[in-house]
Amino acid sequence: MADTIKKKQNKLIDTIIKGIKEKKGLNITCINLSKLENAVTDFFIICHGTSNIQVKAIGESVIDVVRKTLKYKTWHMEGFENAEWILLDYFDVVVHIFQEETRNFYKLEELWADSEIRHIESNY
Repeated sequence: MADTIKKKQNKLIDTIIKGIKEKKGLNITCINLSKLENAVTDFFIICHGTSNIQVKAIGESVIDVVRKTLKYKTWHMEGFENAEWILLDYFDVVVHIFQEETRNFYKLEELWADSEIRHIESNY
């Protein structure tokens, strides 16, 4: 049972990353929070764009790719209005799409520095 859940999570993570890469999201990071006692989710996926237009496009791409590939709907989303920080909640995986300045201000990676952090390579 646990293996099935992990496989579904990994497939969701891979699909989210694909959606981010389709719109050239920058500095993609996956943070595994599953071993932390009071974590609100199992994984954070974080990236940034260079403008509110790109941030919004990344968010829309993730939603579209996840829906088409896995038939999952986003449980909760916010931030599309000003596109400084978009949050997409898929229960076990939460996606944070920032503008670079906002990402540097909040420094989520530093807040969760005791977690396993994986940086995803992009070829652009």
